[in-house]
Order: sequence, then structure tokens, then C-alpha cells
Amino acid sequence: MSTVPEITPAQARERLTHGALLIDVRDAHERATGMAEGALGIARGDLQRAPATHLPVLDREVVLICQSGRRSLDLATTLAGLGYTRIASVHGGTAAWRADGLPLVQPLQSDAERDFNERYSRHLLLPQVGVDGQRRLLASRVLVLGAGGLGAPASFYLAAAGVGHLRIADDDVVERSNLHRQILHTDASVGTPKVLSARERLLALNPHLDVDAVQLRVTSATVDALLDGVDVVLDGSDNFPLRYLLNDACVRHGIPLVYGAVERFTGQVSVFDAGRQRGVAPCYRCLFPEPPPPGSAPNCAEAGVLGVLPGMVGLLQATEVLKLLLGIGDSLVGRLLSFDALAMRFRETRLPPDPDCPLCAPGRAFPGYIDYAAFCSSV
Repeated sequence: MSTVPEITPAQARERLTHGALLIDVRDAHERATGMAEGALGIARGDLQRAPATHLPVLDREVVLICQSGRRSLDLATTLAGLGYTRIASVHGGTAAWRADGLPLVQPLQSDAERDFNERYSRHLLLPQVGVDGQRRLLASRVLVLGAGGLGAPASFYLAAAGVGHLRIADDDVVERSNLHRQILHTDASVGTPKVLSARERLLALNPHLDVDAVQLRVTSATVDALLDGVDVVLDGSDNFPLRYLLNDACVRHGIPLVYGAVERFTGQVSVFDAGRQRGVAPCYRCLFPEPPPPGSAPNCAEAGVLGVLPGMVGLLQATEVLKLLLGIGDSLVGRLLSFDALAMRFRETRLPPDPDCPLCAPGRAFPGYIDYAAFCSSV
């Protein structure tokens, strides 16, 4: 049990007026929301690494404060073990200080720093993200192919998460029948290009992003330019020719592809990364060597879809994109996640790479793009 005294915020303020040193040991992004008046901000890690630099006098009266009191007590106990004789921790931390109505101050910071710390505050608290991870997201580039049922919710959350460069490609315009599932668009957007509607909404959500709205039909002649400089591709397409083309291009350029598809009440998600992991990770052709016969897999316009279903699948895709960009967790590489909304049930299927895949088998040269429309109609 710790022998370090825990004191109330009022007692800490009283000690401060009599010469004690009050130190806020939270990280800078946490202090941005307000810190106890009179406190000096020194992050816990900095103080722990070089205590003598910040506290050269062992018998100086020092009071530590964090958000809830836990980190400050742990650090105070460590410092007491190093010989600091007059050290205490604020019970309840800054949260208790605020609840008691004691004065708070905002640390000096630029507008950009303030926006960063406030906007991404919940990300910054996650050890798996933190400041470095958030800056990595801001420097990342993602291609979202399609601003429809899957691309709309996925790009909304990628923008909110701070993915700094979003390239959205779609040649369609907003129709009223889109609005029950394509949440980027509004009734006022009907008749306007989807990519322009998407760009307006995304920048309204997060004005610091670079949103590249590309209004074109993706073909073999345009796909390479679309993938230029991209870290991850999110497939929000709704037809087989485009899925095969996008898969082939991602394998060619060594870019991970986050796949999603929906129909009626079911959806599926996976990650194809054969371009970077030959013989280890599958590509889309390993799952579907040949497209289904025409008419056997109708799109949403023909079969219908429950409005929330693309949102659920799109959010799963966005989650996979963020994990890939941050290098955290276990991605869906080699796994197909299927979802049945009516049964509210998920099922996972293992997807091994096809050693004879005509596209991604180890040592196989890229065969070139084909006539994908003809390929998908010839089965």
C-alpha cells in the first residue's frame, strides 16, 4: 500500500498558495481541455525519465495531479522511493478539481494544436493510437471507390477519424432512392455528382482534410492513376467487373484492398493483401476465381437492401482501414466475415491463398488488365 498522502483539491490549492509546486502529469493533449490554475505541466513520462532535471531538490514540497488521481499517485510513489520526502497526490485528480468548482486555465497553444487535441482527444487517449498514430492517420492516403452505400458511411468515419487525404472516385449522381442508405448525401444533393456532395459533407465535418473528388468511370485506363500514392483502397463498388479490376490493380501495385459487399439482409467484409504478401494472403480472385453467371447475383437496385446494412458493412471496412494504417490489431487478411442482419449473426470463413491463382501466385508476373465487362458476362 502506498504511503504517499492523497489530498483533496482544496488542500492542494491551499498548499500551492504556501509555496508548494503543483505539477499536472497528464500528456499535453489531455491538459488542453483545462488544467488546475497554478499547475505546471510536465508529462508523467518526462518526469519519470529525468526526475532530477525537473525536481532537483529532494525536500521541495510537490503535489502531483492527473485526470483521476491514479497516475499521479503511482508516480508520487515512485518518486518517494527515489528519496523525495514531501510529495503528495490529488485524490480524484483534475476531474475532482473541476467538480469542486476550483479555477481551471487553458494552456497556451496554437489554433492548430487546440483543434488537434480537442478533435482527436479520444484517439489520443488510446495507447494503440496516441499522438504519433494520429499524426500517421493525418499523413495517410486512402482511395474510397464509390460514394454510395458502402463508401458513404466508410468515408464519413475515415474523415472523422482524421485520415488526412481521401480520394473518392464515382461517376454517378445522387438520386432520391440513394438517401435511405447513402448517408453522405441529402435531399438537396439530388441531381448533383456524388463525389461533390461527398466532398462538401466531409469537409463540413472535418475542414482540415484533403478530399480529392474524382468524378470518372473507373476503367483499366484510369485505375493506375487513381491508385498513385495511395496507402489503402476501400472497395465500395457494386459490380463484378469493377471488383475484379480493382483487385488486379491492387495486386499489381502492392496495395491492401478492403472489400465489402451487401445484398438484401446480408453483407461480407475481407481484406485482400496478396500484392504485399504473395503466397500468404489471398486476393479477390482466390475467393472468386470466376464471376457468378449474369443475373445470379443482382445488385441493390435489383434485389433491394435494408438501409442500415451498408452502414454496418461500411463501418467494418473503415475499421479495417484504420487498423491497416495504424498497424494495430489483426486484420481480416485471409478471413471472410459474413453478416446476416435478420439473424443478427456473424460467421467467419478462412480464405487461404490459391497457389495456382492466375494473378497472385508466387512468382507469377502480372498478366495485364483484361476486358472485365466481357469476362463477367461470359460465364
